[in-house]
Amino acid sequence: MADQHQHDHNHSEHEGHDHSEHEDAPEEGAGHEHDHGHEGHDHREHHKHMVADFRRRFWVALVLTAPILILSPMIQGWLGLAEVLAFPGDRLVQWALATVVFFYGGRPFLVGLRDELGNRQPGMMTLIALAITVAYGYSTVVVFGVPGELLFWELATLIVVMLLGHWIEMKSVLGASGAVEELVRLIPAEAHRFTNGDTEDVPVSELAEGDRVLVKPGEKVPTDGVITDGVSSLNESMLTGESTPVEKNVGDEVIGGAVNGEAALTVEVQKTGEQTYLAQVVEMVRRAQESRSRSQDLANTAAKWLTVIAITVGLVTLAAWLIAGREFVFSLERMVTVMVITCPHALGLAVPLVVAVSTALAAQRGLFIRDRAAFERSRAIDAIVFDKTGTLTSGQFGVTDVVPLGDCDENEVLRLAASVESRSEHPVAAGIVAEARERGIDLVSPAGFEAIPGKGAQAEIDGRAIKVVSPGYL
Repeated sequence: MADQHQHDHNHSEHEGHDHSEHEDAPEEGAGHEHDHGHEGHDHREHHKHMVADFRRRFWVALVLTAPILILSPMIQGWLGLAEVLAFPGDRLVQWALATVVFFYGGRPFLVGLRDELGNRQPGMMTLIALAITVAYGYSTVVVFGVPGELLFWELATLIVVMLLGHWIEMKSVLGASGAVEELVRLIPAEAHRFTNGDTEDVPVSELAEGDRVLVKPGEKVPTDGVITDGVSSLNESMLTGESTPVEKNVGDEVIGGAVNGEAALTVEVQKTGEQTYLAQVVEMVRRAQESRSRSQDLANTAAKWLTVIAITVGLVTLAAWLIAGREFVFSLERMVTVMVITCPHALGLAVPLVVAVSTALAAQRGLFIRDRAAFERSRAIDAIVFDKTGTLTSGQFGVTDVVPLGDCDENEVLRLAASVESRSEHPVAAGIVAEARERGIDLVSPAGFEAIPGKGAQAEIDGRAIKVVSPGYL
């Protein structure tokens, strides 16, 4: 039998983003690693809450932006509908709608401004918050008596576009946290612990070093340990990438999360909690989620400089018009316009879109990204060297050749083998059965089926004793 497919088992992970601007989001669980189920749940719930929050703010802002655009004198002038759409008090209506958009839709950016200035690291949040604050403040004083142009529609559209970008980004982060959750699910909730000669079901978190646990056929190993009794094959593909079930005997180490094969095992616990192999993988994935990509760093650096440029050029504009002899209101309007226009709508939307698309494509291909910056640099790779072929597999076994050595033809050999293996849950058995069905071979029900732990299986087919075994058994 040969494994005939290729598989990229590289562990995939998505990126996380520290959305510090969202202060309403619950803090992520910071519990012990042995409480993986609870912590993974908290981690995912946190991101679900943030996705829902950005989605809600986006739709509210979008709905309110429509009438703001319709009531904007500039938009009405472009459409030639100023006489039709204008009415007494329309400025107050615009101001009321824009106030909701500013304080509700713009709140994540205002909180982000506070956090970035508190850390003395102005970035995208500072630039967005500066633009919307200047636009709202200036337009408000215009509504209540100061001559000038309203900038409510610029304020509303900027907030809507930025909320959309952050919503998309948080959806990609949610998909990323799902990678951690899938890893956490590899550990069963309970274990069969031996106590005074009997077994009792206890939470995995209660296991201690030196405890002995029973792992039944088909069950997952609850934690890292060593086999003290039994022989079986274990499927460790989700943890190590090895496609072939690994035969384990007394004295061999087993990894928590591996799936036991055909025979019961007694395992003595050696590692628990954050010491286990799976816990270290989960922690590695989480750290990778917190890493930032080069594109994000570039965007933040650009935003930092754009913030400085916006403030500087805005003040220069104000001073230039005043020196030129124009009135203060005229000069102020030009300054505000410059500062609002400087905010890059595209930059705030493009980076989250790139992160989301690359994350989604990676996830669809089963790829855990340990370092997003390294992932970006991978475009320059010319060659990849793998240490062994066993890790390049889809984990699905199939028949490559059937070599009859007696009077039976190929189909008869396959019929006998597949009939025996039809009662086995071993992945090699599944590959043999699948091949027989592909060829349209009718299987018979085996009698006296018996698994040979770590070696194969045997049964009676049409009154004949048939064994399907490994070369090691022979």
